[in-house]
Amino acid sequence: MANTFESSVVTIDSAAASAAVAVTDESDVTKASVRAADGTVAAAALGLTFGSSEHRGDTFVARVRPDEWFVMGSASAVGDAIGGLDLSGYASTVDVTYSRMMLRVTGADAAKTMEKVCNLDFSDPMTPNGGCAGASVAKVGCDVIRDDVEGVRSYRILCDRSFGQYLYDALVDSAAEFNG
Repeated sequence: MANTFESSVVTIDSAAASAAVAVTDESDVTKASVRAADGTVAAAALGLTFGSSEHRGDTFVARVRPDEWFVMGSASAVGDAIGGLDLSGYASTVDVTYSRMMLRVTGADAAKTMEKVCNLDFSDPMTPNGGCAGASVAKVGCDVIRDDVEGVRSYRILCDRSFGQYLYDALVDSAAEFNG
């Protein structure tokens, strides 16, 4: 019997997904954490400099810490991507889909929305498209990844699943000022 994914965000504001600054729940996207020491084959294959990310075919890869990458996408694409890694040396993979939730904040004022609840500098030089950092968002430890959608500013925010509803509500509240 297949597992049915249930988001930790149980109360969704239906208007939030289509607002000028949209807040959407993307927790059902498959997410794998890959930990690999410098010099391992896995680290070389994943590449990227710390604090950067990129789309690779059907997956999205973000190097969120010096020794950790998130690989995200459909279950099959992520499975193929991490299944092909050589994990010799100090390297491992863990499916974090059910332990990490992910929200997306998208819109012309997405940076201003994020600045209200996070102490990062969201200007282009400091957080360019593809940039990522660990930060407190509404007092929750998160990974923040800028991943623009069709030229529109957008951020993926990942955190422990238990904070899902709280963080969603905080971001919807932060975006309300820009959503008239």
